[in-house]
Amino acid sequence: MRDVLSQIVRWWAAGETFGLATVVSTFRSAPRPPGAAMAVSGEEAEGSVSGGCVEGAVYELAREVAASGVPVLQRYGVSDDDAFSAGLTCGGILDVFVEPVSREAFPELGEVAGSVSAREPVAVATVLSGPGRTGARRIVWPDRASGSLGGDRLDDAVDDDARGMLAQGITGIRRYGPHGERRLDDLAVFVHSFAPPPRMLVFGAIDFAAAVARIGKFLGYHVVVCDARPVFATARRFPDADEVVVRWPHDYLTSITVDERTAICVLTHDPRFDVPLLEVALRTPAGYVGAMGSRRTHEDRLERLRQAGLGEAELERLRSPIGLDLGARTPEETAVSIAAELVQLRWGGSGRPLTGGSGRIHGDGVRR
Repeated sequence: MRDVLSQIVRWWAAGETFGLATVVSTFRSAPRPPGAAMAVSGEEAEGSVSGGCVEGAVYELAREVAASGVPVLQRYGVSDDDAFSAGLTCGGILDVFVEPVSREAFPELGEVAGSVSAREPVAVATVLSGPGRTGARRIVWPDRASGSLGGDRLDDAVDDDARGMLAQGITGIRRYGPHGERRLDDLAVFVHSFAPPPRMLVFGAIDFAAAVARIGKFLGYHVVVCDARPVFATARRFPDADEVVVRWPHDYLTSITVDERTAICVLTHDPRFDVPLLEVALRTPAGYVGAMGSRRTHEDRLERLRQAGLGEAELERLRSPIGLDLGARTPEETAVSIAAELVQLRWGGSGRPLTGGSGRIHGDGVRR
């Protein structure tokens, strides 16, 4: 829903009633992940749930739901022999929850949008099926919650799960008993997490950093470029970065909080900068730590890090030389190779060409 949020808030603020279709679960090679959404107001549509396969059918269903006020959970799978049936030609299956949205039906939408804009974590939990009211909604923040799914014990159980999912940036379905029982699955609740975007920390204000910042922003990261040299670390040179910091890299890294979603890209390839920086970086929980340089530079760097007291388990976390082997030469090509490695690690891909392979393209859809 993040992709269509600005548009649906305008419709909502104008007092319109519209249909909101959200992917809540996928199987096999479904083209869009849980959380992907399409909103329909009158004859206007915004967003996508399938990349084109079933958009027409979802569009019509969203218009019907907006008119009736009754939410619907609909499954779309492989097309049958009827050429006019709605289905996924990719062979996947996706479940789409379509609900009516208005100021009366979703009074908290403005507050949700405000939290997303302010980069405040917030989750929207919605009852999809089972006992209780389908479409019941609860909004969960790290320190508070609003609305109810039908009972205090159910609300408490969902609050706990939603906050855990927010911390990991996970969106998906959780199942409970009517009163929040963990071992039952009578009731399905979709938890849509709006966690702040993960951070990409790019160290070294060089031309390669500008390209990496650009592609990092494209992938949805909050990008920070850091360098100790004020003449190079300027907002003019890095217009795609969210922040440009003039500070010694290792000092800056020790001053901030790093989590498992953080990507650290060390592009300085100067031991005065990168050895103290990597000594700190490899001791953080960052999900990705990569460093630019030749293989000779890498071996020298490893020896310096060993002398600094890092163990082999810590050194094995270092992605160096940074990126996948694409034969990249230019800053832009190198940025693509780094982005490819980040995507591979996120979703567990092999990095091999899809041509000539077999099996599902999108794997199991589980984030690493």
